[in-house]
Amino acid sequence: MKELKEKLSVQNQLSLFKESSKKDIPLAELLENKGLNYDNLRYRNYVNGFSHEEKSHPIEEYLQKSSGVPAVSFFTGAGGMDLGFEYAGFETIGSFENNELFCNTLRINNKKRPVFGPPDFSGDISRRDEIAEILTKKLGVKNSFEGVFHGGPPCQPFSIASNQRFRKEDGNFKRKGFEDEEKGNLLFDYLWLIEKFQPKAFVIENVSGLKDLDSDGQLYGSLKKLRKVGYKISDPQILNASYFGVPQNRLRLFIVGVRNSDQFQFPQISLFQTPCIDVFDRSSDGLMNNETRKHTANSVSRYMELDYGARDQLGRVDRLNPFLPSKTVIAGGTKGGGRSHLHPYIPRTLSVRESARLQTFPDNYIFNGSTARQFTQVGNAVPPKLAYSIANELIKLV
Repeated sequence: MKELKEKLSVQNQLSLFKESSKKDIPLAELLENKGLNYDNLRYRNYVNGFSHEEKSHPIEEYLQKSSGVPAVSFFTGAGGMDLGFEYAGFETIGSFENNELFCNTLRINNKKRPVFGPPDFSGDISRRDEIAEILTKKLGVKNSFEGVFHGGPPCQPFSIASNQRFRKEDGNFKRKGFEDEEKGNLLFDYLWLIEKFQPKAFVIENVSGLKDLDSDGQLYGSLKKLRKVGYKISDPQILNASYFGVPQNRLRLFIVGVRNSDQFQFPQISLFQTPCIDVFDRSSDGLMNNETRKHTANSVSRYMELDYGARDQLGRVDRLNPFLPSKTVIAGGTKGGGRSHLHPYIPRTLSVRESARLQTFPDNYIFNGSTARQFTQVGNAVPPKLAYSIANELIKLV
């Protein structure tokens, strides 16, 4: 955090905005001409010298020795679940993902690990026989697999946030759940693979809305079949990531099954939620994926008047309160399709790297593609620290 003495005064800042408007010079260009950048800008309400005794630790400090227990991930996305399981000691032997951009991110960060997705594979879990053949012939996975399957089928059919992007009269506004022909049934394709290969354990991750949309008992019926072949399966559990070391309010649903073993016990929640202050006390200078949006003078002039936790109604962005968890990181980008939150100390939106820190990705993890699509990958991911909390309990049973 820049000291107050390194910030422009409120009056000088307002004068700068007027100059940008009067001379029709973009604010970013004007700042550069004066040897400044957005970090030199300030909120009107800017407090200097915060202190915080209980420091949160980055996930890099949680790395456990490999146990050799294999894990296969499905619907891998950018790899948040993979990371959490690996830090807990699991060995990822293969990942399945049907989005080529996400696959490229996985390959950049894991050059030796097989990633089954475009351009060489479909990565489409609905192609059951194709996926089963890859598991058998390329990964050596057989029935009664002594490892773990984990994955989060696409959550858009069950997500409130996803469907609220549309107008109420639009057919997309109502959550379709299992009625979504393209994505709603992928959960059952995943369950089919679990039933066929019977891994030692499996994890299903999704948005909390999944629990509410099983009104006809489809999911319950599928899990009942797995119970009959020897699985002890947890009741669906909704966890708030902020109680598991993630500096962000994020609700996720987990179902965990273990074959021929004790019942899985979910990790104990902490007494306090994790604030986001430590994310912004660490410098992100020189890191990859750290480009920030070049806001106009008009936008910054609105942002600078916000108090901690307040929302800019026009831009629909919120200034984060450093002593609270961040609001949920949303999949989006710098040019529409979503939005990031406002930095608590600088009147601008967050960079991809800052958002990735709120998700607890390690700083050396690289996101591929345009800035907008990097935001998509970060916002769609399971926080690695939350996945670690699940995996760290699961590894005791396998």
